[in-house]
Amino acid sequence: MCRTGFASFRATSVTFSLMTPLSIRPGERGDQAAILALAERLGAFGPTTRSAQEIAARERRALADALERPSPGSALLVAHQRDRGLVGVLLLETRRDYFTDQAHGHVAILAVAREAEGHGVGQALLDEADEWGRRRGFRRLTLAVFADNARAKGFYARLGWRTELETLFKTL
Repeated sequence: MCRTGFASFRATSVTFSLMTPLSIRPGERGDQAAILALAERLGAFGPTTRSAQEIAARERRALADALERPSPGSALLVAHQRDRGLVGVLLLETRRDYFTDQAHGHVAILAVAREAEGHGVGQALLDEADEWGRRRGFRRLTLAVFADNARAKGFYARLGWRTELETLFKTL
């Protein structure tokens, strides 16, 4: 079933040398349990300033909202393998640039199952994000990563992402 914001997606199939074929398709209500379980992965690499439980709880709410009430200009994609099931999730949103007010794509959530790490799932999902953004005429994609997450920062840098802004905070 296609929902608003998902209609332009078709399932794609990618094969990586270290794993079975991977298909990427829009997330569906029947995927909810597996998608929400992947939110637990997001707290595993979090900062020392937030608990893993706090991170996972918020990300589960965002993913559940994207399934229940998809917004125009957003997309929820899943990566699926026949032998492993759902191994990745990607939530894309349309945002406006603070400085130019131009619309751009934003990777709100990217999570990969532990058993699929290092096998190209994250890269395949981000390749889909690139295509999603290009189809919408966006000139850029953004994402946020915790400052302490060196592993993710290295991954993104290898794929051509660069740091532009940093968020600072102060505890009161």
